[in-house]
Amino acid sequence: MARQRFFALGLFRLSGAIIVMFGFLILMQRFDWVQGGKAKAMGAIFVMVGLFQFVIVPRLLLSLFRKPAPRDNGEPRP
Repeated sequence: MARQRFFALGLFRLSGAIIVMFGFLILMQRFDWVQGGKAKAMGAIFVMVGLFQFVIVPRLLLSLFRKPAPRDNGEPRP
């Protein structure tokens, strides 16, 4: 279980870093399909989403992983 959690955290961080790099490429207008002001706005959005996924999402997952599993006390579920 710990190995799967470690893999998930690493995967989120890696994908966040890739999204950030892609956002910077858009900001530098390296693609023909987006240029000018649209490139700056789109690149900034990608960078912010990537940073959120790189920094915040793994911390949220860690807090979820640390919570103990709910115990079944024998009562029927609604």
